[in-house]
Amino acid sequence: MTQENNPARGNSSTKMTVLTITRVALCTAVICVLGPLSIHIPISPVPITLGILGIFLAVYINGWLYGTLSVLIYLLIGFAGVPVFSDFSAGMTKLGGPTGGYLLGFIPLALLAGFFISKFEKKIPLHILGMILGTIVCYAFGTAWLAVSLNLTFPAALMAGVVPYIPADLAKMAIAIGIGIPVRNALKRISG
Repeated sequence: MTQENNPARGNSSTKMTVLTITRVALCTAVICVLGPLSIHIPISPVPITLGILGIFLAVYINGWLYGTLSVLIYLLIGFAGVPVFSDFSAGMTKLGGPTGGYLLGFIPLALLAGFFISKFEKKIPLHILGMILGTIVCYAFGTAWLAVSLNLTFPAALMAGVVPYIPADLAKMAIAIGIGIPVRNALKRISG
């Protein structure tokens, strides 16, 4: 496979190879496995999940385009009724609940984190910046919807849906870097 078509490099070529389809499917499966794993905290209706870790891994492995495709497929699987969201839940009704905004925020999260990881391949501080910016946008979607769905003020929604999650999300970023970079490098060596 040429570097132009190597999804781990994050190039925008849309040629889908068997290897690309396999990577997208595997990353979608990883998000589907990690997404339902949840820890509830008493001060919020939003659980801590490992779905964001799966998204970070998907963009490390597949680049911004195919990593985001993995996220879109994950969301479609969940909205179709397969229990891949937090607490093994599913369905379109999740959009109306307190976590609906966070689910939609996964898309810009993948796009932003994936762009920085793909564009600045050897610059880990910029990977971190991309993951932080993507997470902030995801938080913004989630917080706005949490405030609307539970009739909270924006500051109250921030306290319930963002502040308690920052340490866990930073840990997910560190884990993604620790796993994602070696896997990305190995895939580049394999595919030339």
